Amino acid sequence: MSFLRGQAVKWKRYGVASLIILTSVSVAACGNDENEGATAEADEVNNTEEGSNDSTTEDLIEVEQLTNWYAQAEQGGQFAAHMQGFYEDAGLDMTIQAGGGGVSNTQLVASGQVDFGMGSTDEILMARNDGIPLVAIAGIFQQSPQALMFHEGQDIEEFTDLNGRDVYVSPGAGFFEYMKSEFDLDVNEYSYTGDSTMFMENEEAVSQSYMTSEPFNLANEGVEVDWLLNGESGFEVYGNLLFTTEQMIEEQPEVVQAYVEASIEGWNFYKDNHEEVIPFIQEYNPEMSTEQLEYSAEALQPLVYGYEAEEHGVGYMTEDHWQNLMEILLDLELLNEELDVTEAFTTEFLPEQ
Repeated sequence: MSFLRGQAVKWKRYGVASLIILTSVSVAACGNDENEGATAEADEVNNTEEGSNDSTTEDLIEVEQLTNWYAQAEQGGQFAAHMQGFYEDAGLDMTIQAGGGGVSNTQLVASGQVDFGMGSTDEILMARNDGIPLVAIAGIFQQSPQALMFHEGQDIEEFTDLNGRDVYVSPGAGFFEYMKSEFDLDVNEYSYTGDSTMFMENEEAVSQSYMTSEPFNLANEGVEVDWLLNGESGFEVYGNLLFTTEQMIEEQPEVVQAYVEASIEGWNFYKDNHEEVIPFIQEYNPEMSTEQLEYSAEALQPLVYGYEAEEHGVGYMTEDHWQNLMEILLDLELLNEELDVTEAFTTEFLPEQ
């Protein structure tokens, strides 16, 4: 039984006098067509679970986490932890809320409306730059699945090969500002909207994407693609990292510990058992097909379980990673001043390997 169970702990919600609206340097590039009604469906699932477990959750601590998009395979470890009861075993009464277009995880976590969020290295650094004291507590994706995709057969092997092409990308996206500077790119930029129609019709075009989803969707439309991972350019971010506030860590460290350990247990289960978790994800987002979820669950394997996670475990983060990206953002003038990156992340809650 968890050391949290039975404690009469109440959350002290973190408030900020005023919230600074953050413009994300990256836009989630998947799931636009699959997610009608997904948020409402997720609420129904959570409410049903709460209603059926009243007798067993009285001594659990209520916790709410917000994902970075509608329910999908890229959040599979969180759903696995919920499905398998790992959060409950850790003393937590978990509610998972879906993110999506127009939802700011950083604001909702900073204001205390939710306890934990999902984001990326650059988002945390930019939030801290704006005076919002968020802290990353687990870097789920060692390498972000964000990529620049192009039609299969195009003569593109490295980033310099993008010169002269039409590129669909979010205006001001940090990763592409870095690429243009680093590789001296001269391209025709068009605003990325999530609609791949223009890309599909232009065989020489390039578009931002998630390599865990867009290739599957386009293949179903008869378009085969290849891609360059953004991280291969040097703009490396931890994707789908878990974060909370400094105040939560200071005042409720045992809750943060329980959340991180249960989440990592969920990701370890998900690695070889994602087929079991897929129906549970579909309860939150029934528009997601089994085939799409299976494709994504396989595609994300090296990004979550490879790189340094192979030796140190899921969620591992390093100071060098944070320092390198901080310096890139500083050079791009996306940060006002140098930050102490050791205050932006911690590995103290990760399970020992």
